[in-house]
Amino acid sequence: MTININRTQKLVAALPKGKLLKPTFALLQKAGFFFDEADQKSRKLIIEDKNRMMQALFVKPSDVPIYVEHGIADFGIVGKDSLVESCVDVFTPLELDFGQCNLAIAGYPEDLDRNWRLRSLVRVATKYPNIARVHFDKLGVQAEIISLHGSVELGVLAGLADVIVDIVETGTTLRENGLVVFEEILPVTAMFIVNKASHKLKLRQLDTVISAIAKS
Repeated sequence: MTININRTQKLVAALPKGKLLKPTFALLQKAGFFFDEADQKSRKLIIEDKNRMMQALFVKPSDVPIYVEHGIADFGIVGKDSLVESCVDVFTPLELDFGQCNLAIAGYPEDLDRNWRLRSLVRVATKYPNIARVHFDKLGVQAEIISLHGSVELGVLAGLADVIVDIVETGTTLRENGLVVFEEILPVTAMFIVNKASHKLKLRQLDTVISAIAKS
């Protein structure tokens, strides 16, 4: 059965596909919203909780802030990296206790020893061009930002870039490719974000969810 988005009577949530999805559903369950396990694992893009109080949209993580800012979703859960990169205007009432990692600059260890910042131009491969541009401007380092959508480590290995700006969790991928972290840019965790208009129009419903999550 096809489900249409019902923003008038229900809360609509933009939920991130991928590694944040499972802990997100666990968090919503603690807040009293139960979704059928089969729906969670299906290819459906829109599902409803069992009490039909909330609709969930399965969204690419980098798109979650956009759906929330434009009011398609009342709230969303997204990594701080995607939130900062998107430059959206939303409320951020909660930092959540999952999805922890770091956004960092990395490259070859010999370049770290040679003080890579002294280059006349640093080529930077990244999925986060906005964050990278702001950070290198703050460093006073002239940088060419190269936007990639796949494995950014390959940018350095193939000679396309001098350094990368990317998410680092365990550091295994970096080590296996002979790269090291130069410096951390941003500590990342999952964030609960809210559309500004929804915060006024659905204040009671949203406050109930936020309070339940904060206590969990």
